[in-house]
Amino acid sequence: MSATETAVSSAPAGEGRSPGRAAPLGHPTRFSTRLFRSELRLIGGRRRNQVGLLVLAVLPIVIAVVTKATAADRRGGGDIIGQITGNGLFVALAALTVELTMFLPLAIGMLCGDAIAGEANLGTLRYLLTVPVSRARLLAVKYASLCAGSLWGVLMVAVPGAVVGIALFGFGPMTTLSGTQLGPWEATGRVALACLYATVCLCGLAAVGLFVSTLTEQPIAVTVAVMIFTIVSWILDSIGQLAWLHPWLLVHRWMAFTDLVRDPPVWDLVREGALVSLGYAVVFWLASWARFAGKDVTS
Repeated sequence: MSATETAVSSAPAGEGRSPGRAAPLGHPTRFSTRLFRSELRLIGGRRRNQVGLLVLAVLPIVIAVVTKATAADRRGGGDIIGQITGNGLFVALAALTVELTMFLPLAIGMLCGDAIAGEANLGTLRYLLTVPVSRARLLAVKYASLCAGSLWGVLMVAVPGAVVGIALFGFGPMTTLSGTQLGPWEATGRVALACLYATVCLCGLAAVGLFVSTLTEQPIAVTVAVMIFTIVSWILDSIGQLAWLHPWLLVHRWMAFTDLVRDPPVWDLVREGALVSLGYAVVFWLASWARFAGKDVTS
């Protein structure tokens, strides 16, 4: 059942309600998470999203198995990939390093395509806009569900990677990128912070995708646009002559989560990356609202 169907069907019936018109969703001043929960069920219930999460979970398992099969010793190296054999938690970080470049942005693009454009394409947007909920709140719920989807995606990379990595390489003290050691549970906390930071970065991208989703009725166009935006950003970030532009690119600090596994953790780049992602989120959500607020209900 879609978010539209859930919102309309759950409205209380009563005498005097005109046919075909949704009744108010409870008391207008009472906070309710009904619409948000409906969006989460919709995202989690789509078969293609479930397959996408499965694909995200497979890659860290492949990384761990291949590393185990080809590692000549357990000395490791000086980077995330080289440290895998020393502690299984590094599998989660290595998988994030790989999947943040392509697979996770692709997953976000797919979710953004369904957010507004998908509703318009299926013809359910006109009904969703007749529900007595402000368009700003509706758009906020859509964006919140995209942020939740970003967290799901990151966890589907990190959790299987950590579990398989620990099974293959152990769960002892973690040797940081600075050469010192952390206890197992402190290391787990560092990995959790890295996952949170990656989620914040993807939330910035989700705001870009949400804006694009308000401009079209074709979900695939949104996915393609998000991927083009991401790929072009990576290309621009690799051109040294554009160093003045790099701090403003959304992807420029995405890999800064590796600084969280240093001792002590280096917060400067992480803080900058989080602020840039927050800036993108605010600007593109407001742009989405400006576009969506005047969207034709019949479109």
